[in-house]
Amino acid sequence: MMRKFAVAALAAIGVVVAGTAAQAGATLDGVKQRGILACGVNVGVAGFSLPDSQGVWRGMDTDLCRAVAAAVLGDPTKVRFVPLTAVQRFTALQSGEIDVLIRQTTLSMTRDTNLGLRLTIANLYDGHGFMVRRDSGVTNLRGMDGMTICLSPGTTNEVVTADYFRTNNLRFTPLLQERMQDNATSLQAGRCDAIGTDATQLAALRSQFTAPGDFVILPERISKEPYGPVVRRDDQEWFDVVRWTINALIQAEELGVTAANAEEQRRTAQNPDIRRLLGADPVLGQALKLDPAWAYNAIRAVGNYGELYNRTLGPDTPIALPRGANDLWTRGGLMYAWPMR
Repeated sequence: MMRKFAVAALAAIGVVVAGTAAQAGATLDGVKQRGILACGVNVGVAGFSLPDSQGVWRGMDTDLCRAVAAAVLGDPTKVRFVPLTAVQRFTALQSGEIDVLIRQTTLSMTRDTNLGLRLTIANLYDGHGFMVRRDSGVTNLRGMDGMTICLSPGTTNEVVTADYFRTNNLRFTPLLQERMQDNATSLQAGRCDAIGTDATQLAALRSQFTAPGDFVILPERISKEPYGPVVRRDDQEWFDVVRWTINALIQAEELGVTAANAEEQRRTAQNPDIRRLLGADPVLGQALKLDPAWAYNAIRAVGNYGELYNRTLGPDTPIALPRGANDLWTRGGLMYAWPMR
């Protein structure tokens, strides 16, 4: 048994070492030479990453992939989407199969320090919740004692659920399935009594149910779940590109720059912040080793952060989530662009 454990441990270390060697600080050059961005996304969650009837990937995460491709390659279509389960996602990044992971991944300390990866910047603030059948009569977490809960293994959701129930002397039976769609099917079929995951994902899943009104998302949130892109460690150049591309979309919303007016703003704006953002002043592009129009290209491709959110998750979509914590800091939210100067 000890021998098997040692072999497994060495194999795990090998994955991390191989991933570190694979990137070797050259991801940006590799993407440019290849002419395409390999972006890891979820296998299918509405509002985040889900192919439409024409096979085109739609959602916040896939549009963030397009924004990075536009910033680096000048073309948002130069993306290869790689669908990954929660179990697969980090290994795919460590091994070099993908260049960046943009897949509802919580930024946490142990992930940032133990995986040979780097967490870049929060693009969405969420929290763990639970969805139950309306006819269960359950209205709060105390009423979930003894339930079977569908969870995805290898996620923070699995951990925080166990922690919460143990701390509050509640019992539950986990039903672990990698694909969130399988959890949704199990809840509708009665194989589990609840799904535990982040509230945005619960809303996304419910929007695709045959009878969404038969299910209710309980109001409590038991964790903080900031999502953000993940890259390989020791590639600061690529880390900067991904982090500042997301930041540029938030900055654009703060400055009133949209997909529709970016071209005119680039030509006529006198505001120094807008001129730097859109490349009329090339200093930001030079800092990232990108074209001066890097942020302009990203904004033209997917819009500013508010446009992106409202198109994929907002009140006028089937997901119907208000901005809440994901609104700008000037309107009581947590979204705050770091100074771009």
